[in-house]
Formats: sequence, C-alpha cells, structure tokens
Amino acid sequence: MKPTNTSVVWGHDCLRVVLDVSPDGPVGVRSLSPGGPAAPRPRATQPLVELLLPGTGRARSAHRFSQTAAGRGLAYRGCEQSRDGVWHVLRMDLHDAASGLDAEVFFRSADGVAAFQVWTRVTNRGEEPALLLAVSSFAACFAGAAVESTDVLRADSEWLGESRWTREPLRAAGVPDLNLPRHAQDGRGVLATVSTGTWSTGSHLPTGGLADRESGQAWLWQIEHNGPWRWEVGERLDGAYVALLGPTDLDHQWEQTLAPGESFTTVPVSVAVSGDGFDGAAAALTAHRRAIVRPHPDRERLPVVFNDYMNTLMGDPTTAKLLPLIEAAAAAGAEVFCVDAGWYDDGGAWWDSVGEWQPSQSRFPRGIEEVLGHIRALGMVPGLWLEPEVIGVRSPMADKLPPEAFLQRGGVRLAEHGRYHLDLRHPRAVAHLDQVVDRLVEELGVGYFKLDYNIDPGVGTDLDAGSAGAGLLAHNRAHLAWLDGVLDRHPQLILENCASGAMRMDYAMLSRMHLQSTSDQQDPRLYPPVAVAAPLSVLPEQSASWAYPQPGMSDEEIAFTLCTGMLGRLYLSGRLDAMSAAQLDAVRDAVRVHKEMRAGLARAVPLWPLGLPRWDDPWLALALRAGDDTYLGVWRRPGAAAALRLELPHLAGRPIDLGVRYPRHLPSWEHAWDPAAGTLTLAPGDAEPLSARIFHLRPTQ
Repeated sequence: MKPTNTSVVWGHDCLRVVLDVSPDGPVGVRSLSPGGPAAPRPRATQPLVELLLPGTGRARSAHRFSQTAAGRGLAYRGCEQSRDGVWHVLRMDLHDAASGLDAEVFFRSADGVAAFQVWTRVTNRGEEPALLLAVSSFAACFAGAAVESTDVLRADSEWLGESRWTREPLRAAGVPDLNLPRHAQDGRGVLATVSTGTWSTGSHLPTGGLADRESGQAWLWQIEHNGPWRWEVGERLDGAYVALLGPTDLDHQWEQTLAPGESFTTVPVSVAVSGDGFDGAAAALTAHRRAIVRPHPDRERLPVVFNDYMNTLMGDPTTAKLLPLIEAAAAAGAEVFCVDAGWYDDGGAWWDSVGEWQPSQSRFPRGIEEVLGHIRALGMVPGLWLEPEVIGVRSPMADKLPPEAFLQRGGVRLAEHGRYHLDLRHPRAVAHLDQVVDRLVEELGVGYFKLDYNIDPGVGTDLDAGSAGAGLLAHNRAHLAWLDGVLDRHPQLILENCASGAMRMDYAMLSRMHLQSTSDQQDPRLYPPVAVAAPLSVLPEQSASWAYPQPGMSDEEIAFTLCTGMLGRLYLSGRLDAMSAAQLDAVRDAVRVHKEMRAGLARAVPLWPLGLPRWDDPWLALALRAGDDTYLGVWRRPGAAAALRLELPHLAGRPIDLGVRYPRHLPSWEHAWDPAAGTLTLAPGDAEPLSARIFHLRPTQ
C-alpha cells in the first residue's frame, strides 16, 4: 500500500478503501466498496476526523459534526499497513499544526469480510493543555449516491419495545432539499440519533445505515460502546455524509483535557459496505461481528437455556417451585437452567436491598446447593441472575464500601430507583464484584450468569474526572475490563447480556458476552417483531428471544411462542411442569428441531423477505441463510390477509424442496414456489389468527 496520486488505497479482496490525502488539507474517504476497483469519484471533502476544540470550534456554525475547524486542519503525515492474524490493519497519521494535536486513525478488517472497525487516537504534541469537546471515530461522505435516491435506516428501542426499525427516504427523514448548489454552501441541518446515559440502546440503536435505491450501494454501521453515543447524517454540497461518535460535549456533558503528551482514544465503530443493497450490507456486518467477538466454547455449543422468570416464577423462586420445573426443563431438552431474580431474598421486598448476593435461607431451607445440585444431576449447567453494577440503598454493602466506590455528582452519591451505582474505576468496587463472582462460581458451581442492568444513572460522575461525561466513559471502559477479567479467570463461564430486556445491546458488551436477551416483552403476540428485527443488531447465535409456552395456551399459541425463539438462541421459559404430555412433547420437538438447526444458525446471515418489520405488521418473516439451507420463520397475527407472498431472490431460478420444520403436529400451510420470480406464496387456511411456522428451503439442483 502506497500513496498514489495523493490517495491511499487499502483493503483486501472483499474490501477496498480509498482515502484522499494531502500534506496541507484534510484526509477524507473517497470511496468504500466491497473489493475490486471502485467507480471514479471526485476527491473527498468531508474530513475523516472531526475534532471540536473550544478555541477554534466549527468552520461553519451548526450543531453537527461536519467541518470542524481542527478537523479541516488535520493534514496527512503518513500511514502504515500491517497484518495481525486474519486482520488487515491500517494506521493513518494526521497532524493539526494550529493546535499541535496528532490524530491516528486505526482501521482493521478481517480477511474475506466487507467491513472494518475504526477508531481515532488524539495526542497533544503541543506545549499547552488542549480541551477536547468531541472527537469522531469515523466520518465520510456517502459518495456516489444522490441524496434523492438514498434511504436511511434507523431504529427506536425501549423496554418491551426493542428494535423498532424504519427505512425511509433521507429526504423524508429530515434532510430536505434546500437547493444547496444555488447557495454554494453545505447545509447546516442534521439528522442526529443520540443515546445518553448507560442504557446504550434504551431509546435508539447504535446501528444504522444508508442505502441507495438506484445503485445498490449500502452502508451499515454500529457504534461499539456501552455508554453514550451519537451518529448523524446530513447533507453537504457533494452529497450525504455520516459521522459516528461516542460521547460529546453537545449531547453528553463530555470534555477531556489533554496535557502535553497525553492521548485520548475514541470508542470503536464498525462499518459494513455492499454493492448489493441492504441485504448485502447486513451479511457483511454479520460476518464482521463474528470476527470481533471474543472466542469462547459457548460460541460452538450454543446450549439451550431455560430461565424461570418470564411468565413463570417472575422473581419468586423457591426450592418447592424450582425442583419440578428443573425436571420438566431437562425433559424438554434444556442444557442450561438459570434461576432468575429473587434467589438472594429473605424478605420479599428485595429491590433496594441487593448487593451482597448471598443465597436466601427462607427460599431454600436446605440451601440453594440442593437446587443447583439437582440442575447438575440432570445434566444441565446451573445459572443465576445477577445485577452486579448496583447496590441497593438498604443493602449492608452500601455502608461497607467507601463513597468513592460509587458514581457521584457534586460529592453526592447518585441514587436511582432505590439503588446506588458502583464506579468500576475504583478498586474496592471491582474487588467486591470479583469476590461475588468467584464465590458463586467456585463454591456453588455456577456456570452461567444472566447479568442484568435495570437503572440508568444519567450523564455520569464528576468525581476524579474533568467532566461528568469523561467520568462515565472511564467507568464504561472499566466495566469492560472487569468483564474481561471475569472471563480470563473463568474461561468456561457463560455470560448473558440483559438490561431491562435489551437496553444495553451493543457490541462493546456483545463482543465479550455470549447471548443477548432481546426483550422483557411478556405478551407473545408482541414479541415477534422484536425477534425478527434482532439479527440486524445481534448475531443470530447471540439473539435470545424468549419462548414461554403455557399450559393454558392453544396448540397454535404454543407453537407461535416457540417459533419466536427458534431462529436464534432458543431461550425457554413457561410452566412446563404443569403441561400435559402432548404439550410437553410439542416443546420437546421444538427444542430438538432447534438443536438440529443451531450449527447452521451460527454461520447464517439474515434476510427479511417482507422487509424490516414494523411493530403492528400482521405478517412477519425472518430468513436465515446458511449455505444452501434457508430457514424461514413466518408469524401470522390478527388482521393478516389470507395469503402472503415472500421475496427470496437468492433462490430465484431454482426449484426448491420446502418442508415444515416446526410444528409438524399441526395442520400444514399451503405453499407455492415461483422460481422465475423467486417468490414463495403461503396460505395458512383455517389456522388460528395467531400462528407461526418454521420452514426449511433447499435448492434441489
């Protein structure tokens, strides 16, 4: 890789990145493409790095991160290419003479994957302190696509209503046509998606994208941070631009002072590129996620988990309630049994008293060891629910730990919903959590933790920090280091990521943890849109959607909720111990079918034959393609039409074998395959309004 005609070309067979460079102007991304030569493009004008300083601000006043003055001043100093295993690595060296700041931009991309991870490190080479107000991890123009033909993809999210995606024209989403060429100036408006606090996906998802309806060019990105972030899209004279950032002064009360010689590193982000539209970008981002996750035995085994919470014990476990449920779960084929909230409670009102994590004596008269031993005796891994980052205001631990071990503002310990929040920068906080985990693993034999997180303390802590946002960022990073330490000490331990459902569903967490609870939604009718959308943000093999069949459900309703969990990490609950033999057979069959499919799911890429789901859609569909095998889930809800046509262009032109994988004990749906059009028509006939099926499609030639 060498600069050629003032450009740097980097990548591999599946990715080509062209960066325009100059010793007296900003570096910018001219083009991103999935390998091979890209079409000729004008030189980039959007700086690769946006750097906001109070003394220089923006080159044009606007509440957006495009054309900051220091960003425009970051000139090219050189670059270096290297290899690290499967990773192709590029480091770009930039310098702003006016501020004395260096910026190093690091790219890495796995062999065979049309995506890259990127972050920026800023170092103060001047003689005076420098105050940073924002630093982008990545910024670029969506070059080669007209704003008029560009769609933006984004998602709202919240407790019980996660992953609500929309795809709409960028013009309709808040970037109107202002006839910028007539004014010969870039725009000032921006479509910004921002998350605050520690629920990184509590209001919006850090995953987003742009797709050109005419050329098929598409980008998908994710911000990999377990705290605040911002991504934005706006219009410049040369088209739409994207800027991806972690915390900023504008949104998150973040600022960072760098003394001479000190450095600051942004949060990493990843970008996937495709010339085959949205589906191609989703496939590339899926492959990239598999490259960045930490290796772990769970990623091969993918055990079926039973959790006693959802619509079952609901945080009220006892020995008497658990033992028959454990036996029923084992009989159904579960491989992990997780005792959820309440196992530490003797008083019945435990919310604001948690923190010591000692097993209850009243709930388990012969000790929790009896319950965990019964789980092991039936061949399952025992698991426990844990909310490690909080200490209840009534907990003895609230006084045993020093005030400095908690997030604070103005010298006052932050309290939220009856809990204090540990500051994992402090060694006493880390030592407490290490002692808890080590005791439960080593003394009780726990092999699985559901790590929940049910409060958001806000913008952060100003204790030993230049700003509340800087204190929170340091805590966020200390939390990730704590997780790494846990897995270093206990390499077989399985960790589930949960935060009031999926309110911290980011790849800072998921690159370390092994499965993600996709929602706390208790209504089986409302869960399918969450499960269908989840693979756009989470690997299918990490996407754990609850399946909670109940004795009072009809046979179709039982199949409906089981199908919701099967195209992902099957996550069982429900009163299996009270089911009839026929009902338990239906559950057992779903578990068996899932186990037959799961190896394929772990290498599958998602497809949406009906487009991304909307919350109220009466028909929903998700396909997972694994080589020649396509697993297709279809959900019918009240108000659905009598028949449905699904687009499966990857199978067009070929005859297929289509079979129902689940449920096979209920009436089959009529189907018709049109190979020329690549469409599948389904008609459920007299099936109940709430019904679902999992199909297996495979070309016959």
